Amino acid sequence: MQNVQDTPATRLQEVEKQTGSDVQAQDMPVMMDTVIKRIIHTRCDVRGPRITTTGSSTANNSNSDKPTQPGTVISDQNCDSDCLESALVADKYQLFEQAVGSSLYRCIDVNTNQELVCKIVLRDNYSLMSAHYRLDSHPRVQSLHEVVVGNRYLYLVFPKAHGDLHSYVRHRKRLRESEAKKLFRQIAETVQLCHQNGIVLRDLKLRKFVFADSEQTQLKLESFEDAVVLEEPESDWLHDKRGCPAYVSPEILRTGHYSGKGADMWSLGVILYTMIVGRYPFNDKGHTNLFARISSGSFVIPECVSPRARCLIRSLLRREPSERVSSEDILLHPWLTKEERDWVPRACDQMVPQCSLYD
Repeated sequence: MQNVQDTPATRLQEVEKQTGSDVQAQDMPVMMDTVIKRIIHTRCDVRGPRITTTGSSTANNSNSDKPTQPGTVISDQNCDSDCLESALVADKYQLFEQAVGSSLYRCIDVNTNQELVCKIVLRDNYSLMSAHYRLDSHPRVQSLHEVVVGNRYLYLVFPKAHGDLHSYVRHRKRLRESEAKKLFRQIAETVQLCHQNGIVLRDLKLRKFVFADSEQTQLKLESFEDAVVLEEPESDWLHDKRGCPAYVSPEILRTGHYSGKGADMWSLGVILYTMIVGRYPFNDKGHTNLFARISSGSFVIPECVSPRARCLIRSLLRREPSERVSSEDILLHPWLTKEERDWVPRACDQMVPQCSLYD
């Protein structure tokens, strides 16, 4: 039983070879020989790979002033160094500081002044790119605006979102079940879509979902960072330990292999609980105590939660992965298909605690 974390996927091998070739990744057109210009700036802290700009480069390119199409993959062999504060990527995108509480950088299209965001990942991140190429056009997934390919890193440019779900719930303290139901249904649909396409999300949490509209009613998956694309969709056994501590499932804390899809469903339970209660179901000072609580599988649902929501939470937060509701069946649960007419919730005044993005 193998998956992408054991054997690199072949889907992006063509991207690795794309310099000097005309290979395309699915529907994304490839533009070749576009120069990436670097600008001198002071040092700064960057999560993951550090990038430096050692100077600005100038090159003549007859196509440099022409706008590129969404999803274009731009390649250059001189776009990587060790640390950056700002850089002009592909003569088009000005990168700025990292957004607060996010792995994304602020980004502006210098030709149109359009605000965007950019994620910097290692070029050999096959799973992330393969997952994006599989589902890039789906309305529940944040679409790639453009991909810049460097020697060592990929620069993924996305449309700017209207906030993330973690910050939204934290600001609201907790959500009414009617609102939580509409948002959680979108999350469940996204997870179902991923599992059907052989993608395990692993690091599934509130912050992974961002709002696509200013009214903050439509959610999209921010990116497939830490996701795994399965070679065999029915074989989802994983062995490495990934995820935010508050969302990690009991089996991940044990040794050996575990079901990636089952772990995603546990994380969905944590997301649902947090949305309607306003705090994590398992919370303690220090990882040791937190993991002990998670391993025990013991949690308390406040009386402010309706019976159907309680049922769904308990169906997801089961210690035994095989007993959890699957992504195929979750959308059939009564809490998501029927309206609560007579339920009058009691007051809950909890608040989502701050969670480090890198935990």
